[in-house]
Amino acid sequence: MNPDEAAPVRLLRRRLRAGDPEAYASLFRDHAQRVHRLAAGLCGDRGLAEDVVGETFLAAWKNRSSISDTDDPLVPWLLAIAARQSLNATRGRSRQQRLVTRQGHRLDSTVPDIADSVSSRLDDAELLARTRAALDGLRDPEIEVLALCVWSGVSTRDAARALGVAEGTVRSRLSRARARLRALATSQPPPSPRPLPRSASAVRPLS
Repeated sequence: MNPDEAAPVRLLRRRLRAGDPEAYASLFRDHAQRVHRLAAGLCGDRGLAEDVVGETFLAAWKNRSSISDTDDPLVPWLLAIAARQSLNATRGRSRQQRLVTRQGHRLDSTVPDIADSVSSRLDDAELLARTRAALDGLRDPEIEVLALCVWSGVSTRDAARALGVAEGTVRSRLSRARARLRALATSQPPPSPRPLPRSASAVRPLS
């Protein structure tokens, strides 16, 4: 990033950290759609994704004091928050669905299953029918790097900074996630659902 491009980013970071409402509104206008696309892909539900957008920007506002004074783009930081909020929302919806199903009802899905999207991005047609089950076999950190680096096109460097880990860790998680998806997509019988990790509802500051 050259100095002419870096200055506005650094200034925006300072304005956000200071709680400037106009800067926050600008951040929302510029990136709300991208956050919604990521959330819809992870949640498989556009309505639920709208809730995630709100939760994502609320978390960003609450954590604004942790935004560092650097020239790094803010999008990876925002998408990392969105990925975690999406995982939380999906767990909540799953619990709701189990409850309603036990009572003899079924919730309607509002968007197609995300298998098509994941399969095409991994260039493996065999994943088409089994991607949803395969995703259930991944851990949250692996889903996060897939969401950032594969679906959203974030570099491993920027993803590492957004997630607060080493770039090598991101590469390792990404490689493991890809291999795990392919293995789970072709295995018999279908993989068992992954155990739920501790709640990620408290999003740690990311910058």
